[in-house]
Amino acid sequence: MAHDDRDTLSPLSPLTVPVLGEGRPTFSTAPSRSHTPFKRRRSQSPTPSEAESEFNPSSNASIRRAILSYENLVALADAQERLKYVLANRRETLKEARKIVWRDRGEPVAELADVEECLKWALKGGLRAATLAFNIRAGFNIVLALIRLPSVPKKHRLTLIQRAIFGLDTWRFAAMLGSFVSLYKFLLNALPFLIPSIRAPQNEYPSAFDDEDDETEDLPTTVFDITVPPTPGGNTGTPVMLTHRQRTERLSLSTQAQRILIRKKTRRWHAALAGAIAGGLGVLWETRGRRVTIAQQLFVRGLQGTYNLYSSKYNFHIPHGDVLVFSLVCGQILYGFLLRPDSLPRSYTNWVASAAKVPHACLRMNYDMVRNHTVNLQDVDSIIARPEITPSNKTLLLNLKDTFLEIQTLPPGAPAPYFPHYATCSAIHPAQSSCWSVPTTRFFEVARWMLPIYGALHFVPAVLFKRSTFMQNPWKVLFRAAIGTGRSSAFLGIFVIIYQSMNCFKNQSHEYLSTLSPSSPFYPLVQKIPKSVIDLLISKYSFFVPGLFSGLALFVEEKRRRPELAMYVLPKGLESLWIVATGKVGLKRWKGGESLLTAIGMGMVMSTYQNDPQHLSGLVRRILYQFIGPN
Repeated sequence: MAHDDRDTLSPLSPLTVPVLGEGRPTFSTAPSRSHTPFKRRRSQSPTPSEAESEFNPSSNASIRRAILSYENLVALADAQERLKYVLANRRETLKEARKIVWRDRGEPVAELADVEECLKWALKGGLRAATLAFNIRAGFNIVLALIRLPSVPKKHRLTLIQRAIFGLDTWRFAAMLGSFVSLYKFLLNALPFLIPSIRAPQNEYPSAFDDEDDETEDLPTTVFDITVPPTPGGNTGTPVMLTHRQRTERLSLSTQAQRILIRKKTRRWHAALAGAIAGGLGVLWETRGRRVTIAQQLFVRGLQGTYNLYSSKYNFHIPHGDVLVFSLVCGQILYGFLLRPDSLPRSYTNWVASAAKVPHACLRMNYDMVRNHTVNLQDVDSIIARPEITPSNKTLLLNLKDTFLEIQTLPPGAPAPYFPHYATCSAIHPAQSSCWSVPTTRFFEVARWMLPIYGALHFVPAVLFKRSTFMQNPWKVLFRAAIGTGRSSAFLGIFVIIYQSMNCFKNQSHEYLSTLSPSSPFYPLVQKIPKSVIDLLISKYSFFVPGLFSGLALFVEEKRRRPELAMYVLPKGLESLWIVATGKVGLKRWKGGESLLTAIGMGMVMSTYQNDPQHLSGLVRRILYQFIGPN
């Protein structure tokens, strides 16, 4: 009996059918190695109704349904594979894009074959540095613009934002860093080719933290603090790294940073010359005022690295040297602030006056009374007119005016009443009658005033730059940032109350010793003290001592922040000392002086960075690595 073709089909026989609609590619049901044939059910023949509802492998409809189901699963699996591939490519693309903006730790040193490659490498690095600098400066300007935005008319807001992003300051900053990086990278890598007789060998990789740093030895090109694989074709049994002595952790460099630190070690004068030329020329893009600030900061950073290098090399250490430097500098700054305000930038003196919470009229009074032994009565009236002045302080200031007017009318040689040659306590803190109540009030005023500023400095980097740590344990990060904010605010509050408390003490002591009654039991003892010794309490140099002791407030700050604060104030103190000692205006008097100082500073900084980066502060080291890299 003849059977229809449809009835003779076997589950294992090849069948070509259209899948997923007409016009689509056809698929064969021929079995493959991974194909499993259908198994027949060992049961009686189903009824017509059962055949329609049950799977029958011998029917065309069942086979088509199976093929459709199978092909759909294949298409779904293929789509999932493509999605995984796209996501993987996206991650790689984002990773590569991130490297353009942020340099990963442990980036290998670029081995360059000739001067032409050095030039290409330098131009590439300079372009990257300029782009990064442009974005950083533009982002900083946008933040400042957004803060000012509510107070700016709507028609000028767009112009303000455009100027913040594309203003001349942004282009200057980008040009300065871009040209510096280009020149430095070219000179650093090209000098061994330009002067081949002193070119360093290419096959040694000593320890990155070797203390035995001899200038006459053959220096390596590349220094790793991680295991370096053997040179291809070389002796695979000999380790590439050479360890001369046991390493110890130094300064603020963490163990993790020691393990991943990679940079090109060169002869010191190579890095110093490259840094000096690149720094001295690159800074010329900035305005003259900013060049002075940049030169000062780079110079003290170079001094810091040089001091750390030689203190480690010759094994000497000054305990709490950062606090000592900070105290000496603060003594000079506060002396200049009160008696030589011309030795400090106006913006800086305004900030110090705001932090001191002292009336500006009081500062002018103190200057006139100490240096000229006179007083401007308008300044006294200005303090008397303040709404927060207490009645007792108002009375004392009125008596001061009367005494000054009385002295002006006395004939020559006549005995004069006691007139202070300093701003009195009633003018320094008009809202507090007693000097004993000043420390508590001043502490909370200053700490509350600085709380938002220090809060931003502690919270923003913790959230933005340590995002993974923040996501893992946000409460711990926020708690540490809050503690840091409190310590920084307390540091400045304690700094202010130390100075003002000592100032009140010496003023009150001088008045007491100068006006002591003969009936006092201490009068015979005080009479034996020369008046010149008593007057030392209110001499010009007495204003240096409270600033010296105020620097002890730095112990409140976290230890790792103390060197940064000392390095921040050191340029201001050195500039003030120079102007006070010489009467000259420092770098601004010499044409090109700021460029010369920048060259000296960058020579010291880059020499330390390329050979002993652990002696630089963590902030400087990380910034240089992001812009320059290993070489």
